[in-house]
Amino acid sequence: MDSATLEAMRSTLRGPVIGPQDAGYSEARKIYNAMIDRRPAAIARCADAADVMAAVAFVRDNGLELAVRGGGHSGPGLCLVDDGVTLDLSAMRWVRVDPNARTAQVGGGAQLGDLDHAAHAFGLATPTGIVSLTGVGGLTLGGGHGYLTRKYGLTVDNLLAADVVLADGSFVTASETDHPDLFWALRGGGGNFGIVTSFTYRLHPVDTVGVAITVWPVDRTREVLAWYRDFLPQAPEDVYGFFTLFTIPPAPPFPEEIHGQKMCGVIGCYTGDLSRFEETFAAVREPGPPAFHFTTPMPYPVLQSAFDELIPPGYQWYWRGDFFDGIPDAAVDVHLKYGENIPTPLSLMHLYPVDAAAHRVGPDDTAWSYRDAVWSGVFAGVDPDPANAETIRRWCVDYWEEMHPYSMGGSYVNFMGSGEGQERVRATYRDHYDRLAQVKRTYDPDNLFHANQNIKPAPQP
Repeated sequence: MDSATLEAMRSTLRGPVIGPQDAGYSEARKIYNAMIDRRPAAIARCADAADVMAAVAFVRDNGLELAVRGGGHSGPGLCLVDDGVTLDLSAMRWVRVDPNARTAQVGGGAQLGDLDHAAHAFGLATPTGIVSLTGVGGLTLGGGHGYLTRKYGLTVDNLLAADVVLADGSFVTASETDHPDLFWALRGGGGNFGIVTSFTYRLHPVDTVGVAITVWPVDRTREVLAWYRDFLPQAPEDVYGFFTLFTIPPAPPFPEEIHGQKMCGVIGCYTGDLSRFEETFAAVREPGPPAFHFTTPMPYPVLQSAFDELIPPGYQWYWRGDFFDGIPDAAVDVHLKYGENIPTPLSLMHLYPVDAAAHRVGPDDTAWSYRDAVWSGVFAGVDPDPANAETIRRWCVDYWEEMHPYSMGGSYVNFMGSGEGQERVRATYRDHYDRLAQVKRTYDPDNLFHANQNIKPAPQP
């Protein structure tokens, strides 16, 4: 992009357009994952939906590459593009809650913590992820799951409407009644179809929840995971617990004597009657005495932000994921092998439940194509030191490759890493891929929005 084009773009937008020569450029191009080092020709920090419309038109008319940044939490760094334009929505970070209607309208640049904070003032919440620094945009468009999923479904199951800027620069509101095909695709199809400038969600009564953290030495993985795979799917929907392999951090609530030890564990959240919380989670003792068991009532936003300081922005990380409908004994052995060989203190594996309420939505009602999955797994290598980047990537890829034969074939799109290929995208969308490609042809026939896990437009009939 030459200087004249950069200046022309600046004159078009209300928000700042930051170029490589500007003082704030290095900071503006930083994202959550420091393993990604890309240099856009311009970062357009859109002030509002009108700016997004103008920026899309400018990029299209000038034949430029385009990426979209919401919270900047994309693992493979799809929110940045070398030598093109990143449309940065971070200035559009707002939430408006209607406590009577139990809805929230949320700006496209907001983070999960913004929504959690605003809704909690009214004793409300909606299912999202488990890290409050995550952007609502990428998480929602990929489907979204977290502590409230067994009770209230996926994030997209609670999406009521979305304001969208399309590839031609026009603006529409998609819902069950307006642009229903686009609304279907937005609920799990990723950022392929437009730029969402605001989301409207259904909220649910959630205030203080019960939190349970139970860990065992990693060599107990066989017994614990064998218990967990049977217990969790049969548990009441108020009970949520993800299974994890990790290294105990040197921080509360963990006692000093287990700091730095490799452990397996279950992180639980209870949304039922708190007088029954301790009784309900007493079941975690069934695999044998844990090394540490901690329970406490906690405001929901506090739980949502509990991991923020452990893995802050600016670390190296690489991840891959897969869906699972069971955990056979052979898969348990693989988990034990890699749990015993976690390469760095922050690397981890999580199995997130995506059953119960998420299973009550029809398989074709949204673009999320794994309504029969029981767990969404992620294998994540994390470390602050760039010298360890290849070590954590190799552990993650090797772990994923050994677990993949036990998977359902596809992944939660937000857990896909870089360079996994078009077949992986197809596997993630299964039978929905062709329908998504037809929606893509309608709303983005030239594939302007391709800096994503891309769904190519179907050929013109």
